[in-house]
Amino acid sequence: MKIYFTTLFVLLLNFAFAQISRLQYIEMYQNIAINEMRRTGIPASIKMAQACLESANGNSPLCKMSNNHFGIKCKSNWTGESVKWDDDEKNECFRKYDTVEESFIDHSNFLVNSPRYASLFQLAPGDYVGWANGLKAAGYATAPDYAERLIKIIDENRLYLLDNGINIDELALAQRAEMSLKNVSNNLKIELQPHQVVSANHLKAVVAREGDTFEMIAQGFRKKAWEIYMFNDRPEGYRPVKNEIVYIQRKHRKALRGNEKHKVAPGETMHFISQIYGIRLKQLYKRNGMKPGEEPKTEEVIFLREKRR
Repeated sequence: MKIYFTTLFVLLLNFAFAQISRLQYIEMYQNIAINEMRRTGIPASIKMAQACLESANGNSPLCKMSNNHFGIKCKSNWTGESVKWDDDEKNECFRKYDTVEESFIDHSNFLVNSPRYASLFQLAPGDYVGWANGLKAAGYATAPDYAERLIKIIDENRLYLLDNGINIDELALAQRAEMSLKNVSNNLKIELQPHQVVSANHLKAVVAREGDTFEMIAQGFRKKAWEIYMFNDRPEGYRPVKNEIVYIQRKHRKALRGNEKHKVAPGETMHFISQIYGIRLKQLYKRNGMKPGEEPKTEEVIFLREKRR
């Protein structure tokens, strides 16, 4: 009996102090970051990178005792529960949440409602470099290399794909496929450099590389160049930027179930929204009673499945 309780105690102790990896942490909470991006316009890559950094990938003592994954202090307007923790000073007040999701949502609201971060919402969607530098300039953290650390986490873990609604599970499948192709090329002594195929909105897509053209992508997948232009609602001659998601299948007529409406964040265009949800741009305009070329206003609600009445 004594041995049993000792073993149980050790197991519980190991469980309490178990560390999770960065990839595991991202896999656990990436979808919350994507949902918050769609709700508020904060790039999912930035939110996920901040969460990784501030919570030590969910392993920090503060994070475990309070579900505070962003190191947000109480401030004068906080009326919820709190915990004391030594940071810049001793026994500082930090916000406490019932769930991790509450922490992610409050982080979004904190940035949205604070005037000093207002300029960040004027940046182009997915400009994670601008956001990282803007957060540091606005005083979110005191570390002098805070922006560089966020950018490094994003680049090393390809979190910029989250800004296109692609989660790490889909990315992992693409990486394994890419590795298989590399193994084949090594065995055959042939240098193959395939585009990374990912799944976005249940559609096949690729991540554009620097210097790519739609013609190059079309050739790699036995498509006609005009098809790639049509699939992505781009005019002939358009050149994708690095890390842009390029569909190699025709987009849907409407969004997938669960994505009924979209609240427009600053800087978002109809084309950007059509790419996020994999909807044909023409259908998106028609569904919302808008003329081609017309752009939505910030905080306007765009209908993704049903027709605006």
